Amino acid sequence: MTFQITKMSSKGQMVIPFEIRQQANLHEGETFSISTKDNLIVLKKINKELEKEDLKTFIEIKNAWQEIEQGKCKKMSGDEFLKEIEKW
Repeated sequence: MTFQITKMSSKGQMVIPFEIRQQANLHEGETFSISTKDNLIVLKKINKELEKEDLKTFIEIKNAWQEIEQGKCKKMSGDEFLKEIEKW
């Protein structure tokens, strides 16, 4: 898993860093679904139309948000989080 930081422009555009584009095999003109809850934004590369697998991913994200709201997830600082994902 790769973790990087990016910024949003005044037009609402964000750059997906080159290394992440390479790893995800992303190219100009790709289509994404986007979902949000509070401060979490999730992008998923999709074909031109949503498929059954895409909908399954949305359900998994919804379930994860519910677990967070129910206090079933461990809370940690930003530094702790970065150390944790380095283990992945």
